[in-house]
Amino acid sequence: MPKSVSLVLSSGGSRGLAQIGVIHELERHGFNINAVAGSSIGSVIGGLYAMGKLSEYTDWVCRLTKKDVWNLMDFTITSHGLLKGERVFEKLKTFIPDMNIEDMKIPFTAIATDILNEKEVLFNRGSYYKAIRASVSIPAVFIPVNHDGSILVDGGLLYPVPIEFVKPVEGAVTVVVNLYGDKRRNISELSETDRGDYKGLMKTFSKLISTGNKKSIGYYTLLTTTSSVMIHKLAKLTIEKYNPEIVINIPFDSAGTFDFYKAEELIKLGEAEARKAILSYLNNLRE
Repeated sequence: MPKSVSLVLSSGGSRGLAQIGVIHELERHGFNINAVAGSSIGSVIGGLYAMGKLSEYTDWVCRLTKKDVWNLMDFTITSHGLLKGERVFEKLKTFIPDMNIEDMKIPFTAIATDILNEKEVLFNRGSYYKAIRASVSIPAVFIPVNHDGSILVDGGLLYPVPIEFVKPVEGAVTVVVNLYGDKRRNISELSETDRGDYKGLMKTFSKLISTGNKKSIGYYTLLTTTSSVMIHKLAKLTIEKYNPEIVINIPFDSAGTFDFYKAEELIKLGEAEARKAILSYLNNLRE
């Protein structure tokens, strides 16, 4: 049975913490991850694994409270975005030093989107933090990154599931963690808390666009839900096109964009979903 894995980690906000659980489960079943590619949060988790620092990050993120997450948001008054997106990375640097990607233990690629030239930008060399800062730049939320004359935003905008960019490894099984799995509940049944929209954050967005109708969907929820619908469809089409051996689907309503205080819950979810997908794959091999 093939034990080598090429791991593909999708975008998807705090649901990406489930990817930690997936990695745990792959290792428990004896799989060796020999290459990884990720978009947005997938680049954060994938890079940490590739540099051998995932356990340090896991210990930290599992201690975060709602207040901690809120305090890591560096709001700014600008037309380019509502968050600078620097504070959280400065915090990470205090216990996880930067590393050049080419010096990591396994091949790693982070994907960002060049909105001026309408194409992907691949980071497989240079600073890890520079790469992930570009890859996580959610449009209208985080200030985009200027890079070699281009403007870079979230890699998930074009490649939510970057299968085509993971380095080929002979004999390896391709494992995809898709954070846009089918939802568990109808979007209308979700409260603002379920979506991870903190009251303070919602108030900030509401000041920008207000309908005056208390029953109408909030601006931030409308923005994220609309983009999720498009990205969900793109992710599904990508998976159908490449037909990877193992697909681990995490329901896209399992957490909101900023629900990083739910780390333990999401890691357990990732472990459970990975276990089911791995056992199904192994059973199919035996048949």
